[in-house]
Amino acid sequence: MSEARVLVIEDDADVRALLRALLERAGMRVADAPDGEDGLRAFYETRPETVLLDLSLPRMDGFETLERIRQLSDVPVLLLTGRSTERDKVLGFRAGADDYLTKPFGRQELVARVEALLRRWRRDRVEAPSVLSDPIVTIDFAQASVSVNGDELALTPLEFRLLGAFVRHPSQVLSREQLLELVWGPSGTSTDQVKLYVGYLRRKLKEAGVEPIDTVRGFGYRYRPEAKSRVSSGAFSRAR
Repeated sequence: MSEARVLVIEDDADVRALLRALLERAGMRVADAPDGEDGLRAFYETRPETVLLDLSLPRMDGFETLERIRQLSDVPVLLLTGRSTERDKVLGFRAGADDYLTKPFGRQELVARVEALLRRWRRDRVEAPSVLSDPIVTIDFAQASVSVNGDELALTPLEFRLLGAFVRHPSQVLSREQLLELVWGPSGTSTDQVKLYVGYLRRKLKEAGVEPIDTVRGFGYRYRPEAKSRVSSGAFSRAR
């Protein structure tokens, strides 16, 4: 992880200093900011490979900051927060977070999670072809865009990676555990994340007129690139 660029957005000066020390000790280059507005400025300037983001920020809270980051990039984001309820975690994942760690956190665990996010980010940049296409979808990895039957489909970064995993393994039954590893990597903590995001992805694909993801009861999911549209072209509106 030498020279990996990491941005820390955290309002507590002591926690911010601790995070900087831990990550720099692990060989990373760290920029930091005390609030969301300064964090976005630092994001523009440093173009980090991973962001550590506190949810309880002044001026612009973590959810709003995450939304702005997601408009700019699919860079991995690890949420750091004292909020530990399931609802807060679900809101974080729905907003586009890649991982979630509650305070107080273990120092070694934090570094390991950041390293896992960085490995996946770098691996995806090296291994992914520029374009994948089948009879249903076309995925342009360089532009982070997806089209279904020629119409653009708006996906969150996690939905984008999940669809990419399915398209790379056509007609293969993938278990939740396999999808967790393929999409979330070692930082994935629960197969419930997979179920949640498969549901989001299915809904958007259905709104676009196709239903290519089947549930194979007791085993997982299967993506069928030969699936035909099941919804008439006049009965759907493009996903937002």
